[in-house]
Amino acid sequence: MSDTPWGPRIATAIGSMPGTDPVEAARTVVGELPRLMPVPELPARGVGADILGRTAGMLVDLAVEVVPSGYRVAGHPGMDHRRAVDLLRWDLDALEQAASEAGPPDVVKVQAAGPWTLAAGVELARGHRVLTDSGALRDFTESLTEGLIAHAEHVAERSGARVVVQLDEPTLPAVLRGSLPTPSGYGAVPAVPEPDAQRLLGEVVERLSGAVGSPVIAHCCDLRPPVELLRKAGFGAFSLDATGLGEITGQFADELGEAWEEGLSLFLGLVPSTKTEAELKGLAQPAFDLASRLGFGKRTLAQQAVPTPTCGLAGASPGWARRAISLSNDLAELFADAAEV
Repeated sequence: MSDTPWGPRIATAIGSMPGTDPVEAARTVVGELPRLMPVPELPARGVGADILGRTAGMLVDLAVEVVPSGYRVAGHPGMDHRRAVDLLRWDLDALEQAASEAGPPDVVKVQAAGPWTLAAGVELARGHRVLTDSGALRDFTESLTEGLIAHAEHVAERSGARVVVQLDEPTLPAVLRGSLPTPSGYGAVPAVPEPDAQRLLGEVVERLSGAVGSPVIAHCCDLRPPVELLRKAGFGAFSLDATGLGEITGQFADELGEAWEEGLSLFLGLVPSTKTEAELKGLAQPAFDLASRLGFGKRTLAQQAVPTPTCGLAGASPGWARRAISLSNDLAELFADAAEV
């Protein structure tokens, strides 16, 4: 895709980082990933810093609160919601400070829970998940979209960089399978038909990509992410864990191949989030194997693959987090060099 702000010799990270210091995290990603840096997420800070609470802090005219079972819709913004908003504001303060010290990055990637993960993780007042109520689902999706557009604008203003959006959908496969338990734990939420899931995502992606002027990235580290659905919904790139896919055969191989054939990018999680002694070539092997299995050469890998650490970097030591990001940069260089041989 000609308007993609990534390409050969570019790496990035999923978004989560260890620790509780937003300034230190921002300095790390600005310094290590200036061409495509994620806004750091620090879930170790607790309520409001996790994927659901952080995303809830972006919502427009909707608020959540914390109850024993998790997050629940609130009638008005309370302490929990204000904490999420404050944490997000402090993160942007840190990003602006780091960018002023090191120079603005080329591209900043903002991350948020996608509509299905958000609607699956937040309860209505009566205890059911938001996704079980079509009206509530629509309201949350609209609020999320408006909030993300505004957030992206704020990030662009404060960083001086182009912004891309990543929607994290770790719960989407469970939503499609009907394996998501009810909040009580005594039943399961009925499966959402794929056409319905695709249609809702497509509406969000269209508005987000139009607002920021860049393709939207889908992140899902399920063993078999719904690549075809995400492709048809209009995502321009997929972020997945390349180390956990196992043998790629059948329909899944076809879906990945069609995505690459259409020019979409794969953000490949290749560097473990826990310390490893593996050498660079060993870390790169799953990517080379994937390209070979799908029938593409090293040039395609260099042009349409963006190396990243795997999920879970928030649980790493600060030293390993920096090392994992550095290794991702090394992998991007390795792919580009291999394509030129």
